[in-house]
Amino acid sequence: MLAARRTLNTVARRPLSRTLPAGPASSSSSSRLFTTSRIVRSIETENVIPKPPRWRRALTTFGRVTLVTVLGTTATFMYFAAKETHPPAWQKPFDKDKKTVVILGSGWAATSMLKNMDTEEYNVVLVSPRNYFLFTPLLPSVAVGTLEPRSVIQSTRYVARHKARRVSIYEAEALKVDPHAKQVTIADLSDIKGDVNNMTIPYDILVYAVGAETQTFGIPGVKEHSCFLKELPDAEKLRERVMDCIESAAFPDQSEAEVDRLMHMIVVGGGPTGVEFSGELHDFIKDDLRSWYPELADKLKITLVEALPNVLPMFSRELIQYTESTFKEQNIEVLTKTMVKEVKDKTVVVKNDKGQIEELPYGLLVWAAGNVSRPITRDLMAQLPQHQTNRRGLLVDDYLRLLGVNDVYAIGDCTATSYAPTAQVATQQGRYLARLLGQIAKKEELETKLAELRGERSGLPEGPEGKVKNNAEEIESVVKQLNKASKIRPFHYSHQGSLAYIGSDKAIADLPFFNGNFASGGVATFLFWRSAYVSSLFSLRNRTLVMSDWLKVKLFGRDVSRESRN
Repeated sequence: MLAARRTLNTVARRPLSRTLPAGPASSSSSSRLFTTSRIVRSIETENVIPKPPRWRRALTTFGRVTLVTVLGTTATFMYFAAKETHPPAWQKPFDKDKKTVVILGSGWAATSMLKNMDTEEYNVVLVSPRNYFLFTPLLPSVAVGTLEPRSVIQSTRYVARHKARRVSIYEAEALKVDPHAKQVTIADLSDIKGDVNNMTIPYDILVYAVGAETQTFGIPGVKEHSCFLKELPDAEKLRERVMDCIESAAFPDQSEAEVDRLMHMIVVGGGPTGVEFSGELHDFIKDDLRSWYPELADKLKITLVEALPNVLPMFSRELIQYTESTFKEQNIEVLTKTMVKEVKDKTVVVKNDKGQIEELPYGLLVWAAGNVSRPITRDLMAQLPQHQTNRRGLLVDDYLRLLGVNDVYAIGDCTATSYAPTAQVATQQGRYLARLLGQIAKKEELETKLAELRGERSGLPEGPEGKVKNNAEEIESVVKQLNKASKIRPFHYSHQGSLAYIGSDKAIADLPFFNGNFASGGVATFLFWRSAYVSSLFSLRNRTLVMSDWLKVKLFGRDVSRESRN
């Protein structure tokens, strides 16, 4: 470019007589102009930058869009992460003029209610022996190391600290409910206690959501020799026991019979929990055990025991058959119509579908067979014998009010309703009760306002007429609002479908579709299963941790090291 400019300047400064031959004046002038313009065009043509090809322009555009998307996504993620981890610095304090709502529990029902509740209208106290919410559908993944324990829990204070009014949270066990005196006795049962470790809390409204315990049906040896899968410590213990069996089987000079016993994992219960744990355990064998314990991988055996004619009774028949056929391909033995009679130290006594009694040796036995009421629930039922007649759980009306007493609501697995004791039901009950209490608070506020307006009207003089007219219009408006707030609808459960993971990156889904059901199974359903669970997690933190764990397992596999030895 610089050389071209120098050439042009040289031509411009050079005398015309030297540039062009002698001739007539007009001819010389035209020749000079023609020659100069030709030189300029030649120089401009030589220095024109060629247009890049189309594929390069498309690649540049794609790179810019990708950069903007990444930066925008990162900025959005950082904003919401900061918003979640930095709650408001100030919350409204306890208001003695407001009613006190005491919530017992921090499970699906209680947490859903707290999350959707307007604390502007109430003073809220939450009592639970654990200070976190647990995403129970992913417990089977925690039990085999697919997910880390901290990834599936979220502090209850995360929900409470984002509410308008301060919520008091006590990590304590509810020992007794007195529905007549309207008070709850609680105690701190943790290892470290302060000067005060028990107290009695009065309430105006009680929300009873303590959940249930694992049902053992009174079978001897279940509590002593089985592993449950109900709480987070259960999953951590189960993960430890699985590795304990494998390492003991790898100990030198073990007999073949003893190795076979140690490597036999029995799961009792053909519901979603038992099926999903069996699938996760199979993945652990296929993806990790073959790499690090090749001499034992083929010896590990999984047996699923179910007393009913088939597993997963809440799913359609075709999905049940698909699950059973998938388990057969994975060498998971399914024993239906088989009842457990006794659990011993190293064997379980069962009655098979032919009525024969046999003993199955096992290294690990996982018990995932139903729910039963907690002692505090049974004590509450005993205080209301005329109304609480169902041994399965608490009886409630269509508005989730406990039968036999006022101002007590029961939600979640502690109740005996026509709905299955699932997280989906408990979540919807919690949302409904939050709206119901908000509607009741608004109704009471309108009733107070109406009484005040009518009192003012009775004290008004005959004139002026304008003031009387305005008061009458305001009363009429409040009456309309009160009539609307008084129309309380009963609880209605809307089934959103059932999902279950069955191993080998396969899942099944039974979803409502128009007037029927849509049944699906396979890898695509597995991706849907994962996306549905991620979207159901309570916080951005949980979603990030769970997806990170999935990616970590995909890249590096599950951790097979032992953290401790009891």
